[in-house]
Amino acid sequence: MDARLNYFADPTAGKALKYFMAAGKALKDSPLPTATQELVALRVSQINGCAVCIDMHTKEAAAAGETSVRLNLVAAWREATVFTEAERAALELAEEGTRVADAAGGVSDEVWAYAAKHHDEEQLTALVILVSFMNTVNRLNIITQQPAGNYEPGQFQ
Repeated sequence: MDARLNYFADPTAGKALKYFMAAGKALKDSPLPTATQELVALRVSQINGCAVCIDMHTKEAAAAGETSVRLNLVAAWREATVFTEAERAALELAEEGTRVADAAGGVSDEVWAYAAKHHDEEQLTALVILVSFMNTVNRLNIITQQPAGNYEPGQFQ
């Protein structure tokens, strides 16, 4: 499968994505734990069906020491016992923040309160921006049919 657009060769994409990727770097440096960031990025990408991001975030998480058991259970995190309460709160916020069109009310007060119970304001800010960032990246990749499977950990750092 060939991508519809080559973001790396297009001058407009290069200009815009330079700033966009800088936002991604700022998120990586936030106080939200790396494991939580990768789990959330993976879950958002699973919901949206973004193969290239699923490929990237499973490999990045594994390279950072994440176990295959936890990675394999992200899609069914509610029934899994391998996630902390803070991770569960982040995953639930990520799901409601991604499925805003499915739930007319967006993120519920209960989900927000659960996330706020486990994350301070700076971590919550990073989490909200991460969910939004991943939804945008997923759409950029899905619309242009970016192929998955060849990502190497650290490739875009």
